[in-house]
Amino acid sequence: MNTAETLRLLREALRASPDNLPLRAHYAATLLAHGRLGDAEAAFREALARAPDDVDLRLGLARTFYAQAKTSEALVLLEALMQAPSVPPAARLLHARILLQRSEYPEAIRQYQQAVREDPALEDEALEDALGLEKTKRDEPQSFVEGKLRMLDGDLPSASTVQPERSSVTFADVGGMEALKEEIRLKIIYPMQRPELYAAYGKKVGGGLLMYGPPGCGKTHLARATAGEVDATFLSVGLHDVLDMWIGQSEQNLHRLFEQARDEAPCVLFFDEVDALGASRVDMRRSAGRQLINQFLSELDGIDSQNDGLLVLAATNAPWHLDPALRRPGRFDRILFVPPPDAAARAEILRILLHGKPTTDLQPEKVAKKTEGFSGADLKAVVDVAVEAKLQQALRSGAPEPITTADLVRAAKRLQPTTKEWFATARNHALYANEGGLYDDVLTYTKMKR
Repeated sequence: MNTAETLRLLREALRASPDNLPLRAHYAATLLAHGRLGDAEAAFREALARAPDDVDLRLGLARTFYAQAKTSEALVLLEALMQAPSVPPAARLLHARILLQRSEYPEAIRQYQQAVREDPALEDEALEDALGLEKTKRDEPQSFVEGKLRMLDGDLPSASTVQPERSSVTFADVGGMEALKEEIRLKIIYPMQRPELYAAYGKKVGGGLLMYGPPGCGKTHLARATAGEVDATFLSVGLHDVLDMWIGQSEQNLHRLFEQARDEAPCVLFFDEVDALGASRVDMRRSAGRQLINQFLSELDGIDSQNDGLLVLAATNAPWHLDPALRRPGRFDRILFVPPPDAAARAEILRILLHGKPTTDLQPEKVAKKTEGFSGADLKAVVDVAVEAKLQQALRSGAPEPITTADLVRAAKRLQPTTKEWFATARNHALYANEGGLYDDVLTYTKMKR
């Protein structure tokens, strides 16, 4: 029996028994196994809507996110699973893979070794090699040296610079979120547009701003729009631009990026997933990670260079993992909560996602009302589900049919916002680790949405 026939039979069985949770889980897993990632995500979400605390379903959705390179979404789910009384070994293995991607070697090794101790069948030689584990000492914590960091006999590899951009995106291209945009204007844009007023009071133009919130809610888009508002060069830095396996090279890469930004001033230097670069030093067991954070602090302080005209923006889904020193005055002392898009922003995002697709009787505002709490990534999933349903109809009829508002509403009913998992974690930090009221905005938002 081929894959298409298997899936057809499973769908028919689900229509006959829609509340059969094991059947739903099997259908979603089959979709994932055959690379039908968008369908698998929708199927896992639909099953989780019926059993939101099911560990196997949450792990299945995390695997689907990982397969789609949605590592932030997968990490949010896995971190919640790590708090469970009984953690599935397979969840630890997936967690180790994601931590390796983020160069968090010691914790990746710990999770991998724990997974293999609990289930030896999960042993993976390729992953062990990537983690730098010796074949004879894979169970020993000391069997790695700085997590795959190695000394080089010759010269260090040269670091590449980031391609500078002139952003054509402005706040006019960011739908809704007016209160957030005005806050950015007050804290960032007006000082760069009227530097003489700030100079009169001895205030330098520049500084750092940290944006935090659920994955897929437009933090990168806001950063690019901020650069466009002040007509500044935009440098977008990813983890691969900084982290390096060679000892000392990550610090050199970071210094070179700051020097490039200073040469390009006025410049917006944007760090995505900054928690991977600036994780709390208290949690680190390897000196290389601590040295990188110290270098980051030195660059933000402008100890050896001037940072005039340099605006450093950073985004994170997990601000509670950041080293507290990064939030001191003169560094990332301005912190903004980026919530899921409001109704106006959701309508605008839907218009953008549907551009170029056949549509009729389209009312994005109506769909926006049905998607409270959805991130931009979630809205893309809504459009994908609606498109797939239309494709199935087109394959039967032989002609494409336009997407309607009703199609999008039906698709939205099948999905749940991924932001729920993030808010569950964030609310715990806001309630029990909210030094200085750092996460008050999270508490305010969750109270408003109840």
